[in-house]
Amino acid sequence: MHADFVVLRDMSTAATTEPFRAGPSTLGVEGVPSEPRIDVLAMDKQEVRDMARDPEVKALARLMPTRLIEPVSDEEAGAHPEDGASAAAGSTWGVAAVGADLSQRTGAGVVVAVLDTGIDSTHPAFQGVTLVEEDFSGSGNGDRQGHGTHVAGTVFGRAVEGTRIGVAPGISQALIGKVLADDGRGDSDMIFQGIQWAAQQGAHVISMSLGFDFPGLVEDLKNQGWPVDLATSVALEAYRGNLRMFDALMQLIESRAAFTAGTVVVAASGNESKRQINANYEIGASLPAAAEGVVSTGALGQAADGLTVAPFSNTFVQVAAPGVSVLSADVGGGLRSLNGTSMATPHVAGAAALWWEEVMASPLPAVAGTVKARLLANADITGLAPGVDVADRGVGIVRAP
Repeated sequence: MHADFVVLRDMSTAATTEPFRAGPSTLGVEGVPSEPRIDVLAMDKQEVRDMARDPEVKALARLMPTRLIEPVSDEEAGAHPEDGASAAAGSTWGVAAVGADLSQRTGAGVVVAVLDTGIDSTHPAFQGVTLVEEDFSGSGNGDRQGHGTHVAGTVFGRAVEGTRIGVAPGISQALIGKVLADDGRGDSDMIFQGIQWAAQQGAHVISMSLGFDFPGLVEDLKNQGWPVDLATSVALEAYRGNLRMFDALMQLIESRAAFTAGTVVVAASGNESKRQINANYEIGASLPAAAEGVVSTGALGQAADGLTVAPFSNTFVQVAAPGVSVLSADVGGGLRSLNGTSMATPHVAGAAALWWEEVMASPLPAVAGTVKARLLANADITGLAPGVDVADRGVGIVRAP
């Protein structure tokens, strides 16, 4: 039986032989950056085993469905949309909470990639930004869902209707990879291709507010007549394989830091927890946030005694950011308020852009490792409500330089 598999190769290790020279081929070339290549191949079990023996192959995993991390209703989030805008300098409360409204940095000279449902390029929030759009979903560029536009607005949007919505509004170039179709769904190949494209295009930061659809794969296999236990087993193996695929791809991207500045990758932890039902109803961070090298992000909301972890926010994260009653760009113009770790993630991506600018202006090595270290080291817990679990907020709320 054949199934579709995503195959990750590092082409820098391709076998080469000098002409007119006897002897075995040499694998790899010292001093050459990694060159990831991603293919989708239909293979049976024996072909998978054979492929895994190829020295160029770094990972392979069954193709898996993906989806945007759906925003949570105001009722489930305990949200108050009227609190989305802060009185402080006409900024959203999220921009103020991470200190971006007081920062001297704006993200100038930094390239950010948003991998999502596309963008409404005509929205006033993106005037003056060079948007490089690439469609990996097959549904064409542009955002007909709204999720990607909202996320991009929080990262680098200009002021709209007198309200500052962007953490890093000085960004002048953004890469918009449409890795989810107009229905908010896609597959793992689209994400891997999007990450590879963004890194090769020189993205300093990649923002991903999406997740792997484990239940969706189980349901798809069940609809094909598979027994529930077999469908669950295959989906679990696919999830494990895709986790390893992400780890391998991140390692290849990080290995390029010796030749390029590198890329900070930020992802949403997920909205599956339900603490409003039971305090112990907590789900761990899902892919891609759970992958090695990815900055996993949880969501915070406002409360009388300080910032609290949103009831929906998945646990075991590295950092946290505003994710409740987040005001940002709406498709067609104007603003709207949404809740989710999808809304927290672009705050972190924007803060990472500010730290890139800060590091590039300093004597420190201007590489992704430095930026990530500064981003995490400067996170803050002083504004959090008492008793917030470290597993739910990581090192704390990100702060702008």
